[in-house]
Amino acid sequence: MSDAMEKWDLVIEPKRKLFDLQIREVIRYRDLVWLFVKRDFVTQYKQTILGPLWFIINPLLSTVMFAFVFGNLAKIGTDGIPYILFYYAGTMLWNFFSGVFTDSSNVFVNNASLFGKVYFPRFTVPISNVFNNLTKVCVQFATLMAFFVFYLVTTDSVRPSWWALAFPLLLVWLAAIGMGLGMVISSLTTKYRDLKYLVSFALGLAMYATPVVYPLSQIPSDFAWIIYVNPVSAPIELFRVWFYGAGFVPTVMTISSLGMTAFFLVLGLVMFNQNERNFIDVV
Repeated sequence: MSDAMEKWDLVIEPKRKLFDLQIREVIRYRDLVWLFVKRDFVTQYKQTILGPLWFIINPLLSTVMFAFVFGNLAKIGTDGIPYILFYYAGTMLWNFFSGVFTDSSNVFVNNASLFGKVYFPRFTVPISNVFNNLTKVCVQFATLMAFFVFYLVTTDSVRPSWWALAFPLLLVWLAAIGMGLGMVISSLTTKYRDLKYLVSFALGLAMYATPVVYPLSQIPSDFAWIIYVNPVSAPIELFRVWFYGAGFVPTVMTISSLGMTAFFLVLGLVMFNQNERNFIDVV
């Protein structure tokens, strides 16, 4: 058969651009994204008794523990927000961020065998991780809204604003931070495996440097800089402002968080794009 008669449905070429994400290919492989989401869901809850109910049980147990330790024992205020609303919201949003971050930081190591066998756009994996965690947070948010409506009807402790309708933007914001930072770490752990142990330890500490179990108003002025350099702080506190009408987020903090989000996301995409070329020789 002559070259003129040959027709190819797909041509796989090496990436040459620094920021070539092949978005069109990712859209073509959207069914694969769904398969990855289904795979992760089934793998995580296979042979469990309660299954997806753990979506709700985990943050509820954390809420009870935080309310007892930080609310009753440590007497840390919540800006007048009922304990279950305050701690559940913080736990829900932090778990979403940490889930996206953890899954993204393990993309290359956890999928090395799959990446080495067959071609598909590698960027579909971190996208599927986001949707997998998005499923969990949507279930948890529905549970939170049940408590929210109860307090909204029976008390005057919550005063939501119209900004609450922008809640999906907060999820996009947190997902961008988690994915960006996660892809940076994922690109580094292909060569330095022990880095993942340090990251796991740092992630546990980072929660206490984020207003998850305390509001911004309870932070001493000497340590306020920690919150400003933490990009996760602004979206979590904004949730309370929008839904509960309590707290305050300085404009500088919001701008700083958005700036760092954009920086880490771009850096993560560039490092991910460059690392996928030769990571299989290193892993």
